[in-house]
Amino acid sequence: MDSQIYGATILLLLFLTSPITALPKNPTPNLAQINSNSVLVALLDSHYTELSELVEKALLLQTLEQAVANHNITIFAPKNEALERAMDPEFKRFLLEPGNLKSLQKLLLFHIIPGRVSSNHWPKESFETSLHNTLCKDTQEQLTLHHAKFGVKSVGLANVVRPDDVVRADGLIHGIERLLVPRSVQEDFNRRRSLRSISAVLPEGAPEVDPRTHRLKKPASPVPVGSAPVLPIFDALAPGPSLAPAPAPGPGGPHHHFDGHSQVKDFIQTLLHYGGYNEMADILVNLTSLATEMGKLVSEGYVLTVLAPNDEAMAKLTTDQLSEPGAPEQIMYYHLIPEYQTEESMYNSVRRFGKVRYDTLRLPHKVVAEEADGSVKFGQGDGAAYLFDPDIFTDGRISVQGIDGVLFPAEETTPAAKVSPVAKVAAKPRRGKLLEVTCRMLGALGQESRLTSCH
Repeated sequence: MDSQIYGATILLLLFLTSPITALPKNPTPNLAQINSNSVLVALLDSHYTELSELVEKALLLQTLEQAVANHNITIFAPKNEALERAMDPEFKRFLLEPGNLKSLQKLLLFHIIPGRVSSNHWPKESFETSLHNTLCKDTQEQLTLHHAKFGVKSVGLANVVRPDDVVRADGLIHGIERLLVPRSVQEDFNRRRSLRSISAVLPEGAPEVDPRTHRLKKPASPVPVGSAPVLPIFDALAPGPSLAPAPAPGPGGPHHHFDGHSQVKDFIQTLLHYGGYNEMADILVNLTSLATEMGKLVSEGYVLTVLAPNDEAMAKLTTDQLSEPGAPEQIMYYHLIPEYQTEESMYNSVRRFGKVRYDTLRLPHKVVAEEADGSVKFGQGDGAAYLFDPDIFTDGRISVQGIDGVLFPAEETTPAAKVSPVAKVAAKPRRGKLLEVTCRMLGALGQESRLTSCH
């Protein structure tokens, strides 16, 4: 009996001691060392929110936890502006695509050094440099620490704007002004972009049958190289607030002969260098997708004249005018004329014909131009704008004319509105201002009388 009790006691002791001997084989204790004072937790809670979101999207939290558990790390964190507005939109889309997760991980790990490098560890002299390996194992590139002009600390091509911004026992964070892109990621991006630029050959569509005659439709005659499009520009507009290019041609059909995207990019850069039109450029590129849509139209062979309001005029726009869905696009469409006009051609037209009505991409509204004080005036009344900076950009396909006001189309009057104007106002209220409704009705009556006088 005593031997049985003794044997059971030995088995119980072996059972209790066996988990203790197995602890070193369990990899979880390394992760247990991560506490609330870790530099990794500080990064996720810091003002580098854009970098923190990218780290989470790249699924790197576990990798960084293991790195912090093994040694100190030094993180070079780009400021939010560098990742939010200064980054190339096409490059950002490339990084966020699910198929490019490996490139995103390499990019982020390239900003982390497996060691503690404080501001005191920078080279003392301006001509000295120091090389450091990164957590990115897929590239042989190293980060170069050196001094830029006026003794500013730099890493690679980026200046350090906040040295030793976050300091913890297991690492620290330096704030830098821009993103560090390793050569391997840049090559991946260039390779993907070059593949996209190669236009795929689309198969010929099935023969179309005319439902009236039940015969095959004849194919369209080929268009000579460089000639204007057969269809008007309005047939290239998608039904909605955005533009779309004409259908892609099949093999043997007419192909693109204009690089519309480069031309649009050139005129936007011209606006920025010219000065005073930054708001217009910002709306075309950032607030809307009009820049891309304009590039597609020009690539199809269409021409455009842009009436560009200056920054002083754009600053007068209210929040209500821009907050409605599609409002920025509709405002810009009214400033796009599907013709190629220069300051000389428009001035000669208004001198000869008095008033000229130009079509706009905001159908069916037209913009009225007339001569005034030796210049061209667009619109009427208080909403008029004058040609302020003529021929800012003219390349034969796109013409940009600077004006000193934002144009809005006059409200149209329909027969239904004459019978029951109250129902129209109730169906589409405009911020509930009685004075604005009254002005609109007076403007409609004025437009009706103007049309009657023209007849």
